[in-house]
Amino acid sequence: MEAYTQKAEDVLYSLGVSPATGLSSQEVVKRRATYGLNELKAKKKINPVILFLNQFRSFIIYILIFALVLSLIADEIVDSISILAILLFNAIFGFMQEYKAEKAIEALKRLSGLQALVLRDGKQTMIEVKELVPGDIIMVEEGSKIPADSRLLEHFNLQVSEASLTGESVPVSKKLDALQEATPLAERSNMIFSGTIVTRGRAKAIVVGTGMNTQIGKIATMIASVEDEQTPLQKKLEVLGHRIGITTLVICAIIFTVGIFKDGDVTHLMNGDVQRFFLEAKDWLLTAVSLAVAAVPEGLPAIVTIALAIGVMKMLRQNALIRKLPSVETLGETTVICCDKTGTLTKNEMTVRKVYTNNTLFDVDGSGYELTGDIHADAKKLKDQDMMVFRIGALCNNASLVKGERISVTGDPTEAALLVSAEKAGLHQEQLQAEWKKIGEEPFDSVRKMMSTIHKSEKTLKAYVFTKGAPERILAKCDKIIINGKVRILSQKQREEIMALNDSLATKALRVLAFAYKDYKLREKNEAKLIFAGLQGMIDPPHAQVPEAVKMCKLAGIRVIMITGDNLHTAEAIGHEIGIEGNSMDGTAFSQLNEEGQMNILQTTSIFARVEPQHKMAIVTLLQKQGQIVAMTGDGVNDAPAIKKANLGIAMGITGTDVTKEASDMILQDDNFVTIVHSVEEGRGIYENIQKFVNYLLSCNVGEVAVILFAILFGWPLPMTAVMLLWLNLVTDGLPALALSVDPSSHNLMGQPPRRVAEGIMSRSMVFSIVYVSTLITAAVLGLFWWAMKEYSNLSGALYLDKIQTIAFTAIIMMELARLQAIRSEYKLGWFSNKYLIIAVAASVLLQLMVIYTPLSTFFGTATLSILDWEFILGATAIVFVLNMLGAFIRRHIPYFN
Repeated sequence: MEAYTQKAEDVLYSLGVSPATGLSSQEVVKRRATYGLNELKAKKKINPVILFLNQFRSFIIYILIFALVLSLIADEIVDSISILAILLFNAIFGFMQEYKAEKAIEALKRLSGLQALVLRDGKQTMIEVKELVPGDIIMVEEGSKIPADSRLLEHFNLQVSEASLTGESVPVSKKLDALQEATPLAERSNMIFSGTIVTRGRAKAIVVGTGMNTQIGKIATMIASVEDEQTPLQKKLEVLGHRIGITTLVICAIIFTVGIFKDGDVTHLMNGDVQRFFLEAKDWLLTAVSLAVAAVPEGLPAIVTIALAIGVMKMLRQNALIRKLPSVETLGETTVICCDKTGTLTKNEMTVRKVYTNNTLFDVDGSGYELTGDIHADAKKLKDQDMMVFRIGALCNNASLVKGERISVTGDPTEAALLVSAEKAGLHQEQLQAEWKKIGEEPFDSVRKMMSTIHKSEKTLKAYVFTKGAPERILAKCDKIIINGKVRILSQKQREEIMALNDSLATKALRVLAFAYKDYKLREKNEAKLIFAGLQGMIDPPHAQVPEAVKMCKLAGIRVIMITGDNLHTAEAIGHEIGIEGNSMDGTAFSQLNEEGQMNILQTTSIFARVEPQHKMAIVTLLQKQGQIVAMTGDGVNDAPAIKKANLGIAMGITGTDVTKEASDMILQDDNFVTIVHSVEEGRGIYENIQKFVNYLLSCNVGEVAVILFAILFGWPLPMTAVMLLWLNLVTDGLPALALSVDPSSHNLMGQPPRRVAEGIMSRSMVFSIVYVSTLITAAVLGLFWWAMKEYSNLSGALYLDKIQTIAFTAIIMMELARLQAIRSEYKLGWFSNKYLIIAVAASVLLQLMVIYTPLSTFFGTATLSILDWEFILGATAIVFVLNMLGAFIRRHIPYFN
């Protein structure tokens, strides 16, 4: 049986422990041998060598390695060096990014406490947390971090903050009674859990779970059970790599087959002379290999890596730390964002929103623990006679504000909210404590549901009782009310009006406290015949920018789902305030449905409350089964398994636990949901640019290979040498493609729905565009090559070959550069919208002129071009550009391609 379902004495009996003496030292040794140390199993540290080798795990990288081997076999030293350089650059860049990100997350799944007060051998002693074993009796008090899962034996007004484990936004009052077996984790009021914090009171408890057997340990096990999956971009690049690989092998086979049949080499094979066949077919094999290498876009992996790295740097400036490069683009594919409420959508800082005093309901501006904000009711401002409710709230209080760059609190977050509301009213805690000396206190308990303090005024020397608590309990103790500075009899009608207002505020998920006071008299009960002063209603409010961010998600076709451990009323109130649409449901009810029922619920339900870690992970898994790309955000330990399971896990950088950060792909350094929306836009822009340079590189490479292939088939000289092909791929193709990685995003990027999950990098439209344009380039270059062969047929030998090859070489470069703007025009981008692209194009043209008109011509085997040559080249380029644009226009109006 679970400890929370048993009486305290039964738990003691089952664990063989005396409440008076605790465990003996000998028993502790035995139990430690059985249960081990009270610590979580840490994940193996990142091995830098393995991390580096993992950078080569991609099919397109395998193709480059294959091309490298072929180049070495063919004795193409320049090709080999360039491909090896690209492979190493890609691996080193990816390794540095991921290694640096791993080092930024140093702590892994730590236990929260460091030392614990324990009863052993009849004595209380401090020990290290890891030394605890099941059966140990521990003592905790206000400010303590719970060292292990424990069943309460006795307590005095114990309240525990469990937000990081359950998502409950306010501290939980604890009880001793045994509970039903089906009680949700957040409602197990007789248990205290490892890693949570005592905010009030003290207790004695017996340890029932240590290490991996605690709730936090179970979560760590769930995290470990989730296998890492490839991102959508990695999957799409794998598909693209397979296609390029198959195309490369087909090209090799075609060239080799055509060559051996053309030269008659195949007859040797048919005659059984295999040795002679291989000797004479060697040249065609090397030609086929060279063309295959030319068909591979060597620069693609490096350019994708650089584009993603640029995205990482941009996002870091927007307070989003990306841990793995491909995760940048996953944001752009996201169709559903699942959000924890407490600390993600909300500030995890209780805030007074409404104050009722002097028959007036005031609104309180500001959010969280910020000390700025107006208190107003229409045109009415606060007056001196309105101050009593704030004074009581600040003095009947054991919390304190720590003022610095960022306000932090010690003590109960509810009491901290009262201090902040008093500050907004102009009452400062330090001044109040100096003016009103505290001389007594009756602490809060769950029976009375109120707290009272006694203060003596340093000015009048009179003493007063200040009381706060549940409205119904406070009103029952009041017989008077203060209105506009005058004390009057509290009528039944006024009681009913106050309770009606309390109920109205409670339906808006506000936690309401009532405040009262009286003159202190030695022989009277302190909590009787009180004077009612007012109400304060508070809630953990949403971040100010969240409603607008949720609206932006809707426009972008992204669904936002709230998954929280908090109660249903609070979840609904926050959800509706920030604009989340759809039904709401309790996590326990959801878990009782079969998978089909859960799938149906997910279609219409967008708010899930009282959800436990396994429910969160189930919701993410079911959404993924429906074909959704899911981002999961959170800050607590309870969010970590779902964050690990999601396509993109997002942790909070400020309030997030170490466990959550470790499980994530991305960390929000400002804990701002809006940052996610900006990152989605950045991710979409990156994917758009990846598509642009895939389109550009493949249409260029296919055109280059086709030109050489058809020239061979026609029996013409080779239009380009191996050095020219390498120059094309690395310089005149590579520089502009690199500049595309910083191309601006198209307009209305966030007004479009997410891409279809099944859609590859190359859509139907892009495949048609690549085939169509490469056909245009092939026809135009071959046409120019044919003209050049006729025009310069009077030249002889090497001079003739250099001239016609230079014309073909230069023509294909100019057509490819013109292709750039044709691609960008499809995204409605102007000629001069990317200064880096202008520089890249200018550099490519300048480098080509240097190859033709400087001593470099000797190395490249080029000849000087005349004005007539340039007229034909530029004229053909203009024709290709116009036909390219015409084809794009027609394609946009054919439904098959859209």
